[in-house]
Amino acid sequence: MQQRHLGRTGFTAGALGLGCMGFSQGYGPADDEESIKALHRAVELGVDLLDTAMSYGQGHNEQLVARALAELANRGEVKVATKFGIVRTEQGVSLDGRPEHVRGYCDASLERLGVDVIDLYYLHRVDPEVPIGETVQAMAELVDAGKIRYVGVSEVTAEQLRAANAVHPIAAVQFEWSMLWREPELDIIPAARELGVGLVPYSPLGRGLLTATLDHDTIGTSDFRRTDPRFLDDNLERNLRQIEALRTVADSLSITPGQLALAWLLAQGDDVVPIPGTRRLDRVTENAAAAEIELSPADLERLELAVRPEAWAGDRKSFAVPATTRTTI
Repeated sequence: MQQRHLGRTGFTAGALGLGCMGFSQGYGPADDEESIKALHRAVELGVDLLDTAMSYGQGHNEQLVARALAELANRGEVKVATKFGIVRTEQGVSLDGRPEHVRGYCDASLERLGVDVIDLYYLHRVDPEVPIGETVQAMAELVDAGKIRYVGVSEVTAEQLRAANAVHPIAAVQFEWSMLWREPELDIIPAARELGVGLVPYSPLGRGLLTATLDHDTIGTSDFRRTDPRFLDDNLERNLRQIEALRTVADSLSITPGQLALAWLLAQGDDVVPIPGTRRLDRVTENAAAAEIELSPADLERLELAVRPEAWAGDRKSFAVPATTRTTI
């Protein structure tokens, strides 16, 4: 798989990574054996960036990734990205970016992952009570200590990204971006490119909608879809009409709608590394093949006219940041 540079820091990864959250939460019950098979298949196909977080399944996801990696002969070729800042407990969800806690979160992730160093360490969400620069300074100290290689941030504003990068070079910024959600093109993407920060879109398949395989029953069983305005009532019906237009263009190119959606995102720049997530082996194979699809300027223009950006319905911002209470740990 083609390698891409994320930012100006020297971090490289295959054109497509693998988002691991769904192995532990959000999209139905966990199935560790199925998930490990999917992880192994992804790596076999050239995916070398696995994206997890301490909050996914309250540590379960990092432990699962560790199990999968331990069984790989080419373990050294795989890079692991993980995140801190969202704290999930039985009492609920909280945000914590306090500098004095960062090293402890990192050490816990290192232990769960079974590694000596984390390749890319993200601040998952900004703690509204802590200036981002203070959190990033604590992350920079982890680089100096040899515990992490590169620093990333997730779901930040352009202003926060600039503040973070002023403290320590940021390798990558993670945010939702797909044909379904294009608002980042207005602010965070231009800022990241100005600063030389790589782009890591999560939910690049629009939480599955862009695969053109979801039905109403599937949507209703997912925690991450049934509360998303884009999947509700009239918004959903309008968006499904967009999906039919997407399917028409994909059929004309003899690829799947999901592959077209990923190829579109990859065509937005060589600083883009999407991280689609799935535990299905056939979907892992389908997604990886999208990295080899090159859309012509004519293809991209036809797609833009058929699947009009302004025709999508529903605003993700009402649920983008989890309802939280301040952590007391």
